[in-house]
Amino acid sequence: MVNEKLIVAGFGGQGVLMIGKMVAISGMENGLEVSWLPSYGSEMRGGTASCSVNLSTDPVDSPTILKPTALIILNLPSLLKYESWAVPGARMLLNSSLVEEEPTRTDIRVYKIPFNELATRAGNERAMNMLVAGAYAAITGYITLENLCDAIDHTFVDSKAKYAEGNRKMAELGYKYAKEHFPE
Repeated sequence: MVNEKLIVAGFGGQGVLMIGKMVAISGMENGLEVSWLPSYGSEMRGGTASCSVNLSTDPVDSPTILKPTALIILNLPSLLKYESWAVPGARMLLNSSLVEEEPTRTDIRVYKIPFNELATRAGNERAMNMLVAGAYAAITGYITLENLCDAIDHTFVDSKAKYAEGNRKMAELGYKYAKEHFPE
């Protein structure tokens, strides 16, 4: 049974909404009931952005999440805002490239991943968000890498089709990194 309540949060321009969208589409492709609810400030790039994603084997009754079972935290303001919301035992994927502070909670599982550094080393900083989605797939198992790559192919079409391969490679890199560093 799956009842994942994920909040993805970071700066505008980090691809926060796209991470959530890819997780939601991948969840649908994996046969789950889903919802995706974006939220962003008027500043957009550089401002704050977040989204809520529900993945469930049962119908989703509300897209709003007040007690997340998972967090993807890409910057310090998001850590400060959302850490206290998580239920005990929640997973937190933490962008250790930008967040130097330690989470204060000891009752959640924290996965520190240097997302920005990995994307820079791979030469594709613009697709860092797909690296994050790949790591989420590997850590949770609620979506598969195959579902994620299919979601990328369905999303990056027409004039954006040229970006599909690079995004798939970044998703694969994130998945591989998480599997190697967090073999659970």
